[in-house]
Amino acid sequence: MKAELFMEFHGKQVAESDIMKEAKKSWTDAGNKIGDIHSCKLYIKPEENMTYFVINEDYTGNFSL
Repeated sequence: MKAELFMEFHGKQVAESDIMKEAKKSWTDAGNKIGDIHSCKLYIKPEENMTYFVINEDYTGNFSL
């Protein structure tokens, strides 16, 4: 089964895959390898227009939606 998640708010639509790409980009921009990701938690706060993430329980970051 292929599942897709879309978040809609304030007239915008954002795909989960796009949010995950942005978190992975932050990870690789910091010099890490995609293959080293074991877990990724996304916290989406539409009221702040922000996504917060935690990769491998210790790398954190955020970006606007």
